[in-house]
Amino acid sequence: MEANNIYPIFDKMLAREDKEKLLGQHGLMVWFTGLSGSGKSTIAIALERELHNRGILCRILDGDNIRTGINNNLGFSEDDRMENIRRIAEVSKLFVDTGIVTIAAFISPSEKMRQMAASIIGRDDFMEIYVSTPIEECERRDVKGLYAKARRGEIKDFTGVSAPFDVPECPALELDTSVLSLEESVSQLLKLILPRISK
Repeated sequence: MEANNIYPIFDKMLAREDKEKLLGQHGLMVWFTGLSGSGKSTIAIALERELHNRGILCRILDGDNIRTGINNNLGFSEDDRMENIRRIAEVSKLFVDTGIVTIAAFISPSEKMRQMAASIIGRDDFMEIYVSTPIEECERRDVKGLYAKARRGEIKDFTGVSAPFDVPECPALELDTSVLSLEESVSQLLKLILPRISK
């Protein structure tokens, strides 16, 4: 151990390889991005179930389990949204480094946000999935009425209406749930993911 190492515990902890050997799988970050109502969480939940049925340990992170816990002190300003994604990425890195397949479902509207997440987690472990469902379909599905409120000006900086969404430049996979069924979407994901996580 070097004399200037102020975090010596890292030298004593088990390595990622030890965790992956125990689990019999490789850790991976599957990061869903897309508009509100595009189908991110629905696909994430179905994917988790399919991977679980194959004996693969997963963890879903989404707005409901993050905004009510670790990020409950954050609002929706640009700075708070960036900090939201930064914290999610840091937590995700811990899961991935433990060999867990981590599934994130966040709008994460800017390329800058997603690039930050990828750099924190590690680009080799980061798989970006763009759920490209058209906004018209997202609005049609909107059971909470968020798009209607945004169009009436009741919700400010709503992605796709009064705030921009940067289309991913080169996602690992693009899924349009207005033309793909849930089963078809999950099938495409499994073809992409299973070879990456198999030991």
